[in-house]
Amino acid sequence: MKILVVGNGGREHALVWKLSKSAHVEKVYCAPGNAGTAADGENVPIPATEIGPLRTFAKENNIDLTVVGPEVPLVDGIVDDFKSAGLRIFGPSQKAAQLEGSKVFAKDIMRRAGIPTADYRAFSRVEEAATWIDSLEEGPLVVKADGLAAGKGVVMCNSRGEAIEAAREMLQHGQFGDAGREIIVEDVLVGQETSILAIVDRDTIIPLATSQDHKRAHDGDQGPNTGGMGAYSPAPIVTDEMMDEIIRRILVPTVHEMKVQDCAFSGILYAGLMLTQQGPRVLEFNVRFGDPEAQPVLMRLKSDLAQVLSLAADGRLAEMESLEWDPRPAVCVVMASDGYPGDYKKGHLISGLRDADRLPDTKVFHAGTIQKEDTVLNSGGRVLGVTAMGDNIRSAKEAAYAATEKIHWDRCWKRHDISDKVSQSQSAD
Repeated sequence: MKILVVGNGGREHALVWKLSKSAHVEKVYCAPGNAGTAADGENVPIPATEIGPLRTFAKENNIDLTVVGPEVPLVDGIVDDFKSAGLRIFGPSQKAAQLEGSKVFAKDIMRRAGIPTADYRAFSRVEEAATWIDSLEEGPLVVKADGLAAGKGVVMCNSRGEAIEAAREMLQHGQFGDAGREIIVEDVLVGQETSILAIVDRDTIIPLATSQDHKRAHDGDQGPNTGGMGAYSPAPIVTDEMMDEIIRRILVPTVHEMKVQDCAFSGILYAGLMLTQQGPRVLEFNVRFGDPEAQPVLMRLKSDLAQVLSLAADGRLAEMESLEWDPRPAVCVVMASDGYPGDYKKGHLISGLRDADRLPDTKVFHAGTIQKEDTVLNSGGRVLGVTAMGDNIRSAKEAAYAATEKIHWDRCWKRHDISDKVSQSQSAD
């Protein structure tokens, strides 16, 4: 089987790496890929958003299955396009991808299905938003751009005044362009976040191992939101009983309501949850593997990913037996360029990659990298996802950070507390 992975981040490198290990896979291509996917597969110089050229490549090279990593081509309709051309592809349709592409759409689905989430109102005019915000009691609020904003369209506000200003920046000043033409203002949920991913094929839902992301830039969950500065799997805070509740109250009703609304869901259903004192609440839905959650989750997966995704693409996921997981935890630490999530400089030489990759139970997943002759340079904000396994979360963390110490480029940085949310007693389990 020949597989095409679409995208160029750490998630896509993890997919290429895991898919290439399948006994059923002859070759894995990645478009456009990065320096890491070039080592574990073969890069194709086609941007992830160029659906027509990607379709042509898949047809001309007899690609048996295409796996889409990022959200933009999914929202743009790559799955519908490939299927109409007779090509097998794993991912949601354009209509179903609205679950991530439009926060208003997602909130409406949740409201109809009775899925627990924060109270909200949607607005397209700043005056109406300001009037409603002013009517609320003083306190924190969240303002979200409706559309895709590269993970940056969420503003945490400590007061009504800050919320009104955030609404004005989006609706009036075009802070996030078309993505901010409509906004959501919602209550703040308090608790710990976790990520629940499941493979879905319209009718069958197979949850993946739990994980927990770290969105804020700096230690102690301080600083601006990012695409994710690290993750670990499993997330011990999600007990078996809680997982049953999440499946029953969130995943199953979502998949059912999507069918009712004539946009049946197939692909990766990603529920970003806040675990509150009142129970799990949905913060957001995504329609693809999380990044960096995919790195530790896929590192722990022992089942044949190519087989699983092929069955899902064919609507035969019910034939799949339960997934097999390595019981050892995995921790991913993101190494970033100086200035991220703001402006940063590209083209710095990265050293120590081979030394880090030689460490046992360790894999350096590339995100913002490019290959130039025999060297690797940084080309993005989040550059590497250094991932390691251990007998417990503490030892996995130590192994991941030991690997990061072998890697260097000019003014690289990282958080130092990835996985510290796990209590000491849980770490020792």
